[in-house]
Formats: sequence, structure tokens, C-alpha cells
Amino acid sequence: MIFTITASLLGLLALSIPVGIVLFLLGFGVDQLFSPFPLLRGLGQVVWSSSNSSTLIAIPFFVLLGEILVRGGIAERTYEALDKWFSWLPGGLIHANIGTATMFSATSGSSVATAATVATVAMPQAEKLGYDPKLFSGAIAAGGTLGIMIPPSINLIVYGFLTETSIPRLFLAGLIPGLVMAAAFMMVTAILCKIKPTLGGTSRSFTWSERIGSLQHLLPILVLFLVVIGSIYAGWATPTESAAVGVAIAMLIAAFNRGVSREMMERCLYGTVRITAMIMLVIIGAYFLNFTLTAAGMGRELKDLLTGLNLSPMGTLMVVILLYIVLGFFIETLSLMVATIPIIVPIMTGMGFDKVWFGILLIVLIEMALITPPVGLNLYVVQGARKSGRLSEVMLGAVPFVLVMLAMIALLVAVPSVALFLPDIL
Repeated sequence: MIFTITASLLGLLALSIPVGIVLFLLGFGVDQLFSPFPLLRGLGQVVWSSSNSSTLIAIPFFVLLGEILVRGGIAERTYEALDKWFSWLPGGLIHANIGTATMFSATSGSSVATAATVATVAMPQAEKLGYDPKLFSGAIAAGGTLGIMIPPSINLIVYGFLTETSIPRLFLAGLIPGLVMAAAFMMVTAILCKIKPTLGGTSRSFTWSERIGSLQHLLPILVLFLVVIGSIYAGWATPTESAAVGVAIAMLIAAFNRGVSREMMERCLYGTVRITAMIMLVIIGAYFLNFTLTAAGMGRELKDLLTGLNLSPMGTLMVVILLYIVLGFFIETLSLMVATIPIIVPIMTGMGFDKVWFGILLIVLIEMALITPPVGLNLYVVQGARKSGRLSEVMLGAVPFVLVMLAMIALLVAVPSVALFLPDIL
């Protein structure tokens, strides 16, 4: 059954069928081929139970928060401010790409939204200032992945919902690895551009008065992050409530910058509905598929397969990491999470691995899937913003950052406290 389901999943995705529909079709197929019970009769209850959760309300709020920041003109001001602070480094404006992605990751919660935001603002500058298109675009794609690691993260909310794990603990656990990866991205960029200066274009410097004056454009993002995340950790608000507060503050910031209009609000609401509907379709479809797979004995088969390898817990972890790397080449990231978490996580926690730690490790693997072909979504987002050149250039530019993610996986496995330090002390 494992081989049949995997082959069917890859085959249906190859036909460009929407992921949510693919999950439902696989569920119907499992019901007909592998189960003696009429599982289809439980569809209504599965749809209701998988969507009837107050935790999931945080998703449209965080999506709307990101939409307001992008369409309210806040992204462009943030980028210009970071340009003044980072452009003197080897690599120049590429560091502003990573810095802007890091700041927006701390507010939007979405990798695709973060990559699209930075790419839209930055790409015109790359051609004007003579940057190498490969490294420049690859850095944007990689920086965008931080959106699902640095809190608030929609993917961490989904993980917490599926595994019944504390979302504030997950947010805390993702903060240090996310910031370490952002710093590593900048360090790798600086090293490459120091070795080959033509990759980074012309370095520029600004006066201290210009830099200090630009801080007024960074302050709103920092305040927004402190309010949204601080209210959760202080116990003043749930993730859903803090997201709603964040939307209100983002609207005030956009209004102060005269970025609010009827057209802007229509675009924000339309984008929020479209993205939220896609996410919910995938979650509900995955719940139905997991319901049918569990009833048909898939979890038992997979557990028997892993335990039948007679590996140690660490050996089993290496197999799971390799499995996610391979699946990440072919399956969209959110779909990969919701389709595998209910099966894999119980096996890993049963072997003694911490559920919060494994969630952060999984997010790094999912981040890698966002910038590895052929289905790396951020690669296509950045290429769409470029409007010229070849997709292979973005893929090549992302390679150094994939290596950074592999190093982060090794660090998390060797030193779990990198993720667990903040949750444990707080």
C-alpha cells in the first residue's frame, strides 16, 4: 500500500491537479481499494472536525497581516532603510534582501508572501546596479523561506494543530534557528562576494545621518513584531488574538503612511481569502486522507517498515530526514507537512525525540523543499518577479543557501538545545 499511495500521489501531482483535490482523490482511492469499511460515510464528520478549531482562525489573520504590509507600501520603505545599513558589506544589496526577508518573516508568517514581497521590491535594483542575477535572486528565494521558521509562522501553527503541541513553545523554538540561518545566509553571501566581487555589484555607503534617519521606517515593523509575539509570550493573548491585534496595528501603520485605499483593501481581502481557502482545502483533504490511511492500516505498515530496518533511533531519524529531502523535491511543502505529520511524528516521539524539537527540524527540511527543484515554490515566485532570464539561474543561485540549511539540520541533530533553549527557560 505504501508504494501504491506514493506512486499515485506523485502521478496525480505530475498531472498538475490542485494539491487539495489530489489528497481527496487519494482518500477515495484508499477507501475503495484498501478498506473493507465504507470510509466515505465519515467524510462529513472529518471535514467538520478538521476545520472546527479556533487555532486555525490565526491563519487568515496572519495572511491578512502580510497582505497589508505588502500592499500598504511598508515593504518598500523597509527595504530602502536596510539598504542604507547593509550595502557597504561584500554583496551590498543582497544583504538588504536577506534582512528585509527576515523582518517580514517576523510579521507575515508565510514564505511565499515574504519571497514575493522582497522580489517585487528588489528585482528592479538588481538590473540597475549590475548584480549577478543568480546569487541575487537565489538569496531572495532563500530569505523568503525564513517566513515559516521565524515566528509567527503559519506552518508552525499547522504543525501545532496537527500534533497538539503548544504553539507558543514552537514559536520560541523557531526564533534562534531562524535568526542563525539569516546570519549564515549573510555570511555565505559576504564570503562568496569577497572571493568573487563581481557577484555583488558595486558597494555603496551612506552617511550615519542617512542611516539613523532610516530607522523610522524600521521601527513600525519592530513594534508590530514585539506586540504580536510579546502578547503571546506574556500570556496576554492567544496566537489567534495576537494575530487580530497585529492586523489592527498594521492597518494603523499603513494609514499613517497613506497606503490605505479602497483598492488596496480589496486586494488584501481577496488575497487573504484566496490563500486561506487554498490552505484549508489542503488541511481538510489531508485530514480525510489520513483518516482513510489510518483505517486501512497505513500507519502500522509504515511503523513496521521503519522498525523492521532494525535501526537505532538516530538511524531511523536519518532515514526520516532523507525521506523528507526526497519528497520535498516533488511535493508542495504544506501538503508534505499535513500528509506526513500524523504518521511520522507519533513514530518519532515514540522513539524518544522531543515533539517541539522535531517540529523545528521538520520546518528546516520544508524550507529546503521551497528552494529545491522541480517543485520549489519560492524559485517560481522569484522567477515570476524577475520577468526575464531563466529559472535555472535562480536554482543555481539558491545552491549555497541549501548547503546552509543542511548545516542547520546537522546542528539541530547534534545540539538539540539550539531549538529547545528558549522554550525550556521561558
